[in-house]
Amino acid sequence: MNTQQQPAFKISNRIIWLSSISLGILTAIPKIADHHFVLYEALVDAAVTSGFSLLIWYYNVYTFPSYTAKNAGGGFGTKRLLRNLLVGLVIMFVLSCIQQYLLSHLNFGPVMLMFEVRGILINLTFYMFIHLLHQSYLNQQVSLELERTTSANLWAQYELLKQQVNPHFLFNSLNTLKYMVESDDRQAVNFILKLSDFYRFTLESRKLDLIRLSEESEILDSYVYLLKARFENGFELKKDISEEVYASMIPPFTLQLLIENCIKHNIVSEGKPLHIYLYSTAEHIVVENNIQLKRVPESSTGIGLENISQRYQHLLDGEMIIDVTAEKFIVKLPIIYERHHH
Repeated sequence: MNTQQQPAFKISNRIIWLSSISLGILTAIPKIADHHFVLYEALVDAAVTSGFSLLIWYYNVYTFPSYTAKNAGGGFGTKRLLRNLLVGLVIMFVLSCIQQYLLSHLNFGPVMLMFEVRGILINLTFYMFIHLLHQSYLNQQVSLELERTTSANLWAQYELLKQQVNPHFLFNSLNTLKYMVESDDRQAVNFILKLSDFYRFTLESRKLDLIRLSEESEILDSYVYLLKARFENGFELKKDISEEVYASMIPPFTLQLLIENCIKHNIVSEGKPLHIYLYSTAEHIVVENNIQLKRVPESSTGIGLENISQRYQHLLDGEMIIDVTAEKFIVKLPIIYERHHH
């Protein structure tokens, strides 16, 4: 599922131009009401104000950072306000110099001071107005982000449920059980209990976002027991996880999906046993297996690994790492501690 790019924060050009021209007309009204009204002076005054408003509008709009989940509250602050005021003072000074060139008979000092004060007031008004518009924009983007995340999370849960209740796995397990019962295997009762435990875990954990790794390990033990009954010496899982990592959190059935992925794509037989190594590092839980690909690969939608990757991105904004060498297929899962989850 691809992440959609957020639309940029924009303000209608119609609003920008109408407001700028309106401000220019408003500032020219006192001159029009003056007994010594000079049309040329009023037009220059209005043009300076309108030009300043346009430049400040576009400066504010185009210097805004693009929206992302990490800077959802960003964009406004003391530094930005001071920078805007400084830019506004410089722009207004340049425009005042142009006005002085066009109307050289006016006293430059008082006129420049009047324009600078006017520029500061316009700048502050636009700053607050843009702030309100940007806040409305952010609220809209957060709502859309929440909707997309909820939809993606539901998609991941749905795909996970389809993977958990795998009809092929259930069919193979029942075939194994049938063989064990027909051959009076004493382990048949244990096999039934482990199969029951596994599907009980499935029903209990499917609604949870995260469970402790120690609980996930129990689910995995039941799953591995069922696999060992089926493949015997053709399958071997070795675990080496430190005690503190067992207290970390993990999306339920993540390890089971990874083990299932290994079996789906590799030969599993007594002549060519599949060795899977599950261990922990300082930052990752690692699942590693030897590569011995099947000559005729099973049909696969790629949902398993994609499912895990999506859940880690949604829950932790973390990345699942996949390393492939000539002999090893390695999946690294970021460790989630409970404080991160909170």
